[in-house]
Amino acid sequence: MNLPNLLTLSRIIMIPLMVVCFYWIEPYGKIWAAVLFSIAAITDWVDGYLARRLNQTTPLGAFLDPVADKLIVSVALIVLVETFATPWLTIPAAIIVGREIVISALREWMAELGKRANIAVSYIGKVKTTLQMASIIILLAAELHAWLLVLGYVALYGAALLTLWSMLVYLHAAWPELRGRSDKN
Repeated sequence: MNLPNLLTLSRIIMIPLMVVCFYWIEPYGKIWAAVLFSIAAITDWVDGYLARRLNQTTPLGAFLDPVADKLIVSVALIVLVETFATPWLTIPAAIIVGREIVISALREWMAELGKRANIAVSYIGKVKTTLQMASIIILLAAELHAWLLVLGYVALYGAALLTLWSMLVYLHAAWPELRGRSDKN
């Protein structure tokens, strides 16, 4: 257990705290949820930086980091979908969560073939993650001002578009394997 792994675990621990703040701590619970999500987003960057910088990458960290990311983003989107209860938020949220499921399955399958490097994280994936995190933070804190809600929706739709684009990039990179595998069956 090293510092980068502890930071990753802290993100997982922040998930129930974020939900508790969002629903039960008034009058600023949603703001505290946004603060916790912001801290989690920052630790996502910091743990990766430290793992590389301190040469402390581990198999546990390689497993936990994407799991922590997907968990906190999915839970935040779930509470936002439930709170806003509108297809305008549900559609991009479903795109984001659906893409994560598809790409996780694709990465696992490519790893079984020994070709996981063919679908390594791309620059567009990093931009998508940044916009996605920013949009969720803004939407969690949207009760501060009405213009934040509009900004949050715009950012979430931008993240959803980048999500689709990055998924197509990954699927294109894996297409020879996907096509070759289906030709054999």
